[in-house]
Amino acid sequence: MIDYETIVNREESLLKDEFEKLDDICFYNSNKVLKAFKKNNISENCFNSTTGYGYSDIGREAIEKVYADIFKTEDALVRTQFVSGSHTLTVCLFALLRPNDLLLSISGTPYDTLHEVIGIRDNDSSLKSYGVKYDQIDLVENDFDYDRVKEYLTNNKVKVIEIQRSKGYSTRKSISLSKIEKVTKLIKEVSPETIIMVDNCYCEFVNKKEVTEVGVDIACGSLIKNLGAGIASNGGYIVGRADLIKLCAERLTLPGEGKEVGPTQNSNRDILKGLFLAPSVVRNAVKTAILTAKVMESFGYEVDPKYNEERVEIVQNIIFHDRDKLIKYCQGIQKGSPIDSNVVPIPAYMPGYEDDVIMASGSFTQGSSIELSCDGPLREPFSAYQQGSLTYEYGKLGLLSALMELDNE
Repeated sequence: MIDYETIVNREESLLKDEFEKLDDICFYNSNKVLKAFKKNNISENCFNSTTGYGYSDIGREAIEKVYADIFKTEDALVRTQFVSGSHTLTVCLFALLRPNDLLLSISGTPYDTLHEVIGIRDNDSSLKSYGVKYDQIDLVENDFDYDRVKEYLTNNKVKVIEIQRSKGYSTRKSISLSKIEKVTKLIKEVSPETIIMVDNCYCEFVNKKEVTEVGVDIACGSLIKNLGAGIASNGGYIVGRADLIKLCAERLTLPGEGKEVGPTQNSNRDILKGLFLAPSVVRNAVKTAILTAKVMESFGYEVDPKYNEERVEIVQNIIFHDRDKLIKYCQGIQKGSPIDSNVVPIPAYMPGYEDDVIMASGSFTQGSSIELSCDGPLREPFSAYQQGSLTYEYGKLGLLSALMELDNE
C-alpha cells in the first residue's frame, strides 16, 4: 500500500515559495475589501432585509457600492435573483443585444451551458431565435488571434465581444489579465463602440488586479464561486459601466424599475460576510490546486496549470486519458467531502451539457464551486476539473481521499 500522506507531505514541503506568493495576493485583496467596507460605512443596518418588491434596501445598495469599488467600476448589480453564473451571463447578453446585433466570442466556443443560450444548440428561447447573430474566433496557441480580431472588426459591426477567462470544459489554457489587456486595447482602437464583456467566473481575487481594471466594459460572475466564499448561498454579480448595468438590471427585473426592486430576504449579511472572507478562501482554493498539481504530476499525470505556472483561476485540471480513472478520482473527492460522503457519483446527463458529466460536490451549498469539488465531461481526454476548498487543510484531505480511491481501481 502506497503511503500517500508521506508523499503529499514531501511535495508540499517544496511549495513554500508558491504559497508565499499567494499570501501576498491575499493580504493585498483583503486590504482592498476592508477599504471598500469602510468607505461605504458598512454597518449592522446593512444586514437588514426586505421582502416583496424590495424597495429602499440600504444593505443591497451598500453591497453594490462595495462591489463597484473593489472592481473599480461605475456601478454593480449584485443579486440573489441570479441562480447561477450562467444565468448571470444570460441576463447580461440579453440585456446588451438586440435583433440583428452581432455577438462575437474571441476565446473560442463558450462554456457548454451557454450553447442553448446563444443558439449554438437549437432552443426556441435562444438569442438566435430573437435574431441575434453569432460568430467566434478561436484562440491560437492559447492566445487571442489578434490579426483575425482586427480584420473581423474592420469588416463587421460587432455589438458585443464575449471573452471567457476560464477554460470551462475545454483543453485550452485560461486567459490571463495581460492578454485581455492587450486585446482590449486593440478592440478599442479598431471598434471603440463595441462592448467588451467578460465571463469572470472562477477568477476573482486570484490576482491583485481584476479584469475590469484592464479596460473591459462589463464582467459577470457567480456568488457560489470565489466571491461568496462558501457563505453566500446563491446569487451573482455584474460590474461595469453604469449605462450597461442599467440595461442588465432592467432585464433582470423590469424596464423602468431596474435596480430599485429586488428583495434580499435575509441574504445581505451572508453576501457581505462571504465577500469579506473571499480573499482568504480563494487563497485556500489556489493552494489546494497547486498542491494537487504538484502531487499528481509526481505520479506521472498530466496537469494544467503546472504547480509553478501563472494562476488565472481556481480550477485545476488533471488529464487522465482514461474514463475509469476520471470517475474514480471524482468519487474519491466525494468520499473526502463533509456532505454526502457516502454518496457515489456516477456519470449522468445534466441540463445544459451535451455529454454525460461526472460531478463530485459534497458541499454545504448545492453546486458551490468554491467548496472542494471535481467534475468533468465523459469525453476525451477525460480531464478532471477540480476547484475550491474553503480551507487548505480540507483540500489536502480531499486530495488524499482521491489518491486512495485511484489506488482501489
